[in-house]
Amino acid sequence: MKILLSIFFLFAFIPQSKAVTTKMFRVLDTCARFRLREIDAKQAIEKLKLESKNSSEIDLENIVSNYCSVFTPNEKIEF
Repeated sequence: MKILLSIFFLFAFIPQSKAVTTKMFRVLDTCARFRLREIDAKQAIEKLKLESKNSSEIDLENIVSNYCSVFTPNEKIEF
């Protein structure tokens, strides 16, 4: 009985853990593309689903930079 219960819980939590890693990958990928200037701040805000009022480009870049700094603490790395 314990084995069946263990298997049930295992299958119940696998999809959630996969979803978390997929979302985290998308955030890190978007932040990396923004840092490498493959996408601009407006596209990054759309992909990250951040709220932005009709701000200037500099304000949008600050919003994305602040958001991404949480996920990439080593921003002092020079490319």
